[in-house]
Amino acid sequence: MSWLQKQEQHVLPKSALGKAIAYCLNQWDKLVAFLEDGRLEIDHNRSERSIKSVVIGRKNWLFANTPQGARASAIIYSIVETAKANQLHPYYYLRYLFEQLPNMDLSDKNALDQMLPWSTTLPCYMYCFSSAN
Repeated sequence: MSWLQKQEQHVLPKSALGKAIAYCLNQWDKLVAFLEDGRLEIDHNRSERSIKSVVIGRKNWLFANTPQGARASAIIYSIVETAKANQLHPYYYLRYLFEQLPNMDLSDKNALDQMLPWSTTLPCYMYCFSSAN
């Protein structure tokens, strides 16, 4: 960071290099967080790829023509993409949720935690076992 601060004094602020240095300094805390937490990804390509089908087909999603429909769509897309990110078959995971949730005490946080896509207590039949999925 000190090197960037020194360089900032020697370049024109509106030049391409000056803008790049200013950007880096303004984002420094995010860079440090990324470097300190190995779980963070350097880009958001995976999340962009996961919503690509929604973006491409957005004019075809007639059921999302109201705020409630859009909210419902966002919820279901989030569940499906989170299931995929955790190597679950979305169909089997959704089916499991639809079968289990109506019979659960939704105030029991521990029981709800066991339904999350990263839970180790989910049945093994819903996991993808090949990288092609």
